Amino acid sequence: MLAWSIAAAQYAPRDGSIAENIAHHLRFIDAAAHLDCKVLIFPELSLTGPNDKQELPSPLSDAQLQPLTDAARRHQMTIIAGLPVEENGQRRKGVAIFAPDALKPYTCLQGNGTCLTPESHYISVFNLNNDGCDLAPQASLLATLTSTVESQQSLNTQRLQWFARKHAIAVLKSNYSCDYFSGGSALWDETGQLIVRADQGELLVTGRKSAQGWQGDIIPLR
Repeated sequence: MLAWSIAAAQYAPRDGSIAENIAHHLRFIDAAAHLDCKVLIFPELSLTGPNDKQELPSPLSDAQLQPLTDAARRHQMTIIAGLPVEENGQRRKGVAIFAPDALKPYTCLQGNGTCLTPESHYISVFNLNNDGCDLAPQASLLATLTSTVESQQSLNTQRLQWFARKHAIAVLKSNYSCDYFSGGSALWDETGQLIVRADQGELLVTGRKSAQGWQGDIIPLR
């Protein structure tokens, strides 16, 4: 079995320009690279901050996202960040997936999470629909981007634990750490057992999979 190191950024957005938020993403990326992480996820809408307005901001251009594309290639790391996307003339929550071998990010609707597997670098966006579950059979990790307030944490945790058990897949969750959000970034293994969970603060929740199973840690951002 391949050893696999992953991380979730528990992140406080910057109240400034997109460039400031991208620079803050790069701090997390550098910290994860020092830990040899091959996957790093951020909360939903991480590049613009959680949405407290009626309309989402404008989608970002590939040129604006270029520093993250370069970082993914430089560190050979898959990076998943949240941003607005446009579909049928409407702005909606989306994800940008920066793959190590890609010249630009893949952007799409956020869905219920992003499925990954280390052996084949397989990536897909997972959705629940009326026909049931479209979870890819080769996926070994579901990465979910959230903006969960404290009052929703318990229900969110129960849902993710159930999902891990039902589909025998590890689940990694990133969340915000700021005024209205209480942290709670976490990793569950394929049985739904909690491996590591963070409280308040800007930090990395890390997990390493080996033949002995998952081990987790919390690394404060410095």
